[in-house]
Amino acid sequence: MEIIADLQIHSKHSRATSKDISFQNLEKYGRVKGLDLLGTGDFQHPLQFKSINEELKEDENGILWSKTKFPFLWQTEISLIYTDNGKGQRIHHLIFSPNKEVAKQIIDALSKKGRLDYDGRPIFGFTSVELVDMMRAISEDIEIIPAHVWTSHFSLMGEYNQLSRVEDCFKENTKYIHALETGMSSNPADNRRLSVLDKFQLVSFSDAHSHWPWRLGREATIFDFSELSYKNFLKAIRTGKGLKNTIETYTFYGKYHYSGHRNCGVSFSPEESKEHNQICPKCGNKLTIGVADRIEKLADRPVDYKRGNAVPFVSLVPLHELISGVYDIKQLYSKKVWEIYSKLIKEFGNEFSILLNVSRESLIKIVGEKLANVILRNRDGNLRIKPGFDGVYGQVILNEDEIVTEQKSLTSY
Repeated sequence: MEIIADLQIHSKHSRATSKDISFQNLEKYGRVKGLDLLGTGDFQHPLQFKSINEELKEDENGILWSKTKFPFLWQTEISLIYTDNGKGQRIHHLIFSPNKEVAKQIIDALSKKGRLDYDGRPIFGFTSVELVDMMRAISEDIEIIPAHVWTSHFSLMGEYNQLSRVEDCFKENTKYIHALETGMSSNPADNRRLSVLDKFQLVSFSDAHSHWPWRLGREATIFDFSELSYKNFLKAIRTGKGLKNTIETYTFYGKYHYSGHRNCGVSFSPEESKEHNQICPKCGNKLTIGVADRIEKLADRPVDYKRGNAVPFVSLVPLHELISGVYDIKQLYSKKVWEIYSKLIKEFGNEFSILLNVSRESLIKIVGEKLANVILRNRDGNLRIKPGFDGVYGQVILNEDEIVTEQKSLTSY
């Protein structure tokens, strides 16, 4: 049983999120996207926990089901900001619970450390080591996965924290960390350039702050289960058995891939950043150091390194982005983009099927040759993208003179 899962979701109770996020909308657009499993998002928030209990029903396998039979997994994300050996750390952690009773115990434990009602992704002042101890005291089946591990801010391996190994963060509790979520600005190949990460499974999720299909499922992990259960999810994360492959965005599309200054319009590759000593030539301040820079600094393997038994991955740009670019429409949510998108969905079922499987000939019959060719280029990894930097998304380029999409918004939705 192949399961395409997006397990890093936020609710409307988190900051900078769409207020229209609901389980109904997540299910609706999850199905449209081609997803088979979603995280609940923010289960420790009192209002979100209430919605979960009212709208979803848990089965004996720890899976939550909507009334129309779409599955969710108990999932939340918390932010830890603390000082370790005199140095500040800011790290986001995904937490997965095997069932409602354990989720309630997690909520109780976190409530003793701070407020849970002000933000769906609450901030606490205790360490990552303490988080693991706290969760394992509740249940050994709770899983913690460091989120978007390379992003410039609030990530384990990013520039701000200056950590070079998972052990630098989790210390003696590293043995209880089994997987890393790679984030949009890095992919598995980037991460495999660091031998210190070989022991960890690599997963990808969207970190969606809305239910729209250009955010939901933009990154996902594909599992292969005999049946859908928390037990099988845990086995895949901890052993790799059942972890089939991942769906990534192009790393250049990520909004922290290159180093730069958005206010100055400066974007540098690692080589250019090094030439300028990571200083902005326009304002003289330090650049926001991107993921590519950070990986290049820590990697002990070449760019073309390939690990023989690595889980495969595919890179895709969301379909809305391609449509808006081909038809030169600035807004992803415009009426015309939706009309073309809906025509494709009606004909072929869901977005992942369109992006990954539908033949060129079949696509041409519905949307014409130009868009069909761009979809195939996307599938084959042949899109050109002007790299994202300092909170600005990358721009997809059809040819030397034509930028397809340009997203200047710094929000995640």
